[in-house]
Amino acid sequence: MKYPIGIQDFESLRKDGYSYVDKTALIYNLAAEGRYYFLSRPRRFGKSLLVSTLSAYFEGKRELFDGLAIATLEKEWVKRPVLHLDLNTADYRQPGSLVSLLNNYLLKWEKQYGKGEGEDTLPLRFLGVIERAAEQTGHRVAILVDEYDKPLLHTLDNPELQAEHRNTMKAFYSVCKTQDRYIKFALFTGVTKFSKVSVFSDLNNLKDISLDLRYATLCGITEEELHRNFDAEVDDFALASGMTKEECYSKLKRQYDGYHFCEDSVGIYNPFSLLNALDARRLRNYWFETGTPTFLVEVLQKNDYALNDLTSETVSGEDLMDLDTAMRNPVPLIYQSGYLTIKDYDERFGMYRLGYPNKEVEEGFANFLIPYYTPIRKSESRFFVGSFVKDLESGNVKGFMTRLQAIFADGSYTMQGDREVYFQNCMAVILKMLGFYVEVERTTSNGRIDVTIQTREYVYIMELKRNGTADEAIRQIREKRYADAFLADSRKLYVIGIAFSSDSRRLEEWKVEDFVWQP
Repeated sequence: MKYPIGIQDFESLRKDGYSYVDKTALIYNLAAEGRYYFLSRPRRFGKSLLVSTLSAYFEGKRELFDGLAIATLEKEWVKRPVLHLDLNTADYRQPGSLVSLLNNYLLKWEKQYGKGEGEDTLPLRFLGVIERAAEQTGHRVAILVDEYDKPLLHTLDNPELQAEHRNTMKAFYSVCKTQDRYIKFALFTGVTKFSKVSVFSDLNNLKDISLDLRYATLCGITEEELHRNFDAEVDDFALASGMTKEECYSKLKRQYDGYHFCEDSVGIYNPFSLLNALDARRLRNYWFETGTPTFLVEVLQKNDYALNDLTSETVSGEDLMDLDTAMRNPVPLIYQSGYLTIKDYDERFGMYRLGYPNKEVEEGFANFLIPYYTPIRKSESRFFVGSFVKDLESGNVKGFMTRLQAIFADGSYTMQGDREVYFQNCMAVILKMLGFYVEVERTTSNGRIDVTIQTREYVYIMELKRNGTADEAIRQIREKRYADAFLADSRKLYVIGIAFSSDSRRLEEWKVEDFVWQP
């Protein structure tokens, strides 16, 4: 099988014999039931392929759809003019960069459809192209804008340049609102939605389908699609890896499934990682290896955000799709970028509960954050992780704590802002990258355990004290009977008290005790 890894052009995909998970029934419904749409999905989730498929559909290239659902649904196959804007390829960190890109597209379209007198601004030129394209062909146009938000994401740290891009985009896209007689269909895609400030304020007739159950599976691969399209390939993967097919399906699910783009939707696999894994017959963090945007860390640090909260965030539906507050609340940006997904929905209060979608994201995000929250360089992370893991697996608490103490001794400069948040985030990143069963703020009947780590043979209960003592931390573990949750557990249990200093930003002392059960 030929896997369409990195293939974003539908015509090339079909002509060159790559596999294609058929989404054309949804595409037909999208075109038949509405006109102006916005769709947010994470990077590498197939947005560009979706836009290319729509382009081929509106251009009437019927032969490309033979054997697909839309071949029997569509009866007319009208060849329409398509105005396709791809904002994914340029760098927008320089003034005038967006204007240059839009000008290049307009020059190409004007060469095909002509240019009218007095069209001396980008919006007027765009307006003229739309009108002439429809009049000359006798059919209304389709407007497809891929990764519309790239100019804004590139300039999160440059408010002045971002404002320039916003104003350009607002004026340019607002043309679409007044051209119903010439426009058949319009779709804007991106990772994020800047809704309340400028960009779409004039183009308020866009229907946002990002949280729409009907189109939850428009991008990505479902469990049913995996079984229907790639069952033989999963069988080959299992044989090559010494697993049963059921074990292989289970590991693929744990590693790459778990995205939910609205409440009550089926789980969605990350298509880029899944296809790479099937092709290489190896489980790796493929999505993360293509790069994670550093602006996420900048936003987290500017907000003094506690990383532990990522596993228990709640946010309203309105805020979930609003990126204009990103510098005050990083959660919508993290969600829309694909590092969190919807876990539950409280209909009464209209609140979403978020969490990591799968193992790839949970572990990959922690490893990505290592150099930002600890002094460990990325190239050294595997060494540190291996050493920590060996210590905990063998019950070498002294070795583990000595390494941990050294990290804090070297790393106090790595994060600015609230000092308690620094300790929390550094601990969260270190613990997540270990890969053990780790719980932070585990709730008991008498309080919350700061950290619980479980290995095959050991259980570690940690209490952290800022500006306190290790003895106070140990005493709290015993007085609140945190270990009662493991009364019936045969594993050896250690209790560890850890004391941090706000002044030195160091792990000042630690104390470990074998736990002895007391009535």
